[in-house]
Amino acid sequence: MIDQITAVWPGSPYPRGAIWDGEGVNFALFSEHAEKVELCLFDPSGQHEVQRIHVREQTDMIWHCYLPEARPGLLYGYRVHGPYDPERGHRFNPHKLLIDPYARDIVGPLTWSDAHFGYSQNHPDGDLVADRRDNAVGMPKCRVIDPAFAWGTDRSPNIPWHEMVIYELHVGGFTKNHPDVPPALRGTYAGLCTAPVIEHLKRLGVTSVELMPIHAFVDDRHLVDQGKRNFWGYNSIGFFAPDLRYSASGSTKEFKTMVKTLHSAGIEVILDVVYNHTAEGNHLGPTLSFRGIDNAAYYRLTPGNRRHYTDYTGCGNTLNLQHPCVLQLIMDSLRYWVLEMHVDGFRFDLASALARELHEVDRLGAFFDILHQDPVLSQVKLIAEPWDLGEGGYQVGNFPVGWAEWNDRYRDCMRAYWRGDGGLIGEFARRLTGSSDLYAHNGRRPHASINYITAHDGFTLHDLVSYNHKHNQANAEDNKDGTDNNLSWNCGVEGATDRPEIIALRARQKRNLLATLLLSQGVPMLLAGDEMGRTQQGNNNAYCQDNAVGWVDWSLTDADRELQDFVARLIHLRRAHPVFHRRNFLQGRPIHGSAVKDIHWLKPNGSEMSDHEWRHDFARSLGIYLSGKLLGEVDARGRAVHDDNFILLFNAHHERIDFRLPVLCKNCVWQATLDTHYHAGLDVDGNYTGGDTFPLEGRTLALLRQHNLAAPTEDLT
Repeated sequence: MIDQITAVWPGSPYPRGAIWDGEGVNFALFSEHAEKVELCLFDPSGQHEVQRIHVREQTDMIWHCYLPEARPGLLYGYRVHGPYDPERGHRFNPHKLLIDPYARDIVGPLTWSDAHFGYSQNHPDGDLVADRRDNAVGMPKCRVIDPAFAWGTDRSPNIPWHEMVIYELHVGGFTKNHPDVPPALRGTYAGLCTAPVIEHLKRLGVTSVELMPIHAFVDDRHLVDQGKRNFWGYNSIGFFAPDLRYSASGSTKEFKTMVKTLHSAGIEVILDVVYNHTAEGNHLGPTLSFRGIDNAAYYRLTPGNRRHYTDYTGCGNTLNLQHPCVLQLIMDSLRYWVLEMHVDGFRFDLASALARELHEVDRLGAFFDILHQDPVLSQVKLIAEPWDLGEGGYQVGNFPVGWAEWNDRYRDCMRAYWRGDGGLIGEFARRLTGSSDLYAHNGRRPHASINYITAHDGFTLHDLVSYNHKHNQANAEDNKDGTDNNLSWNCGVEGATDRPEIIALRARQKRNLLATLLLSQGVPMLLAGDEMGRTQQGNNNAYCQDNAVGWVDWSLTDADRELQDFVARLIHLRRAHPVFHRRNFLQGRPIHGSAVKDIHWLKPNGSEMSDHEWRHDFARSLGIYLSGKLLGEVDARGRAVHDDNFILLFNAHHERIDFRLPVLCKNCVWQATLDTHYHAGLDVDGNYTGGDTFPLEGRTLALLRQHNLAAPTEDLT
């Protein structure tokens, strides 16, 4: 490591960040309102600032220099001079070391102290008075990297949208307790690509892992003071740097190795990204990066009171995508993760906040226009969490072509239906068939609906059928955090029980919910651990639980293994039969000049539903005939797609219903393929013909398959 840099060249305003070109390092930092920028260099320990370099060159608001003697591994940060005038939106404070927004690597912990706050916390005027303490010792440092990596022939699996099965997981929590992962690799990128984990994912049949945030993030001070941390990571401070708390090697290359290994197994990598806010919080938050570099440019400030922040995120601030350099930061970050880190797509946290041009959510905002025309980003998977916390922020169904969305209306409907709520079969039918009412209006297809029953935020599947109420006391917020609207049902007892009838009912409810999810049109998303009965003991907001509550438990009971087998067989059934993952919406009317519909909605007596019967409040059972002969679809090579015919039967009532099978063709034989009343669930015995009754037990889903593809002779009446 060089002790002192003796040569400083002008350098270039692009690319941003600290970029090693094989001979030296170019540094470039955006600040519109700064008066002076200093590049601070540190010794290898990161504890001693060894040199400050006055960055004298400025081109179009970019401060830049080139250090021909610098090498990968160099630790650095910035000090930015300018007015400290919060009422005008400026919070410059050169006493605060700042993280480069374009840093590719961020090392060392944030050690909390009052020095990290840019204002005097003890002054009567509060944040209007600058604090003069230096915070460098307790700050993480940026590190120059060598981006070289042996990608070889790595390429994206490029799973077609309609064939995807997403598996949402937390890199740290997923393998923290895995007995077959080497202890040194547990909870890391390296642990996620070990053979036992790959084998589990492959055996399940998932196509895509969606990683909860791995961008460098900060543990909130109040959590650290309580001995907790921001386990979920929705508190980003570096949009280019993979968080090294998940790295066994301490190197960013470990993330690349993980991606390459997952790709070799045919599994896509989707990142959950948080571009709507940063870890700096509101006007009383710390000065760690953006706030001290150019607060007025990076953040949306309250009109008429620029001391405060416009907060659409519930996290104290909102990034200002109205500023072209902030918009460029996000676009550069996204392209970096695709081109340099080879990820396959993104799930955007609180995506509505990114759409706000002024106050209203604008679906034609610059962010979406740029993404749509970008030659790189328009080709990857884009998934929105289609809401934020501001007025008008709920935008499910309103994102543009090219986007899929987390569909919470699917989640809520399926939970309520299987809980036994009445009056839902119309809504249930719409959600089961891909939510065309939400997504067809602008030309999108069923895959625009990311269907889920559970996600990281809320109950796990096991807790959904075991608790009526949240139990978040471990979060030390007096059980006030987390939603109260869980649409859950404890099956008669709150929490753990040894009553066999309750245990059996809960197991059946889990099978019902999982089977519904995996046999619905759209893209199913599983929460990691749901396939093996993971519980958080009723905590529906485990964001700060970096412990057994938040980790996946791999010590499986026989019932857990049975459920895992059930899920794996269901996923493989789904993937084997295109009737369950159509590219286009079902029409509900005769297709291709035939008298046969692609779907029939059936009553328990075997006849077709009439319009007024959809509104019956007492109705909790429904049958669906899915035609496999006339799907009206083609495969990637333009060949017609054919499949078996299926009948799906749903009964959310507590009593058995004898469901009469429709007479659709001569000599049709229906094989019972799935019956959630039974422990195994799949490959149950029994053949039926049209006119027979199927004993559909209470709170049960059944699937019947017809191998004979003779076309039905007439519509049902």
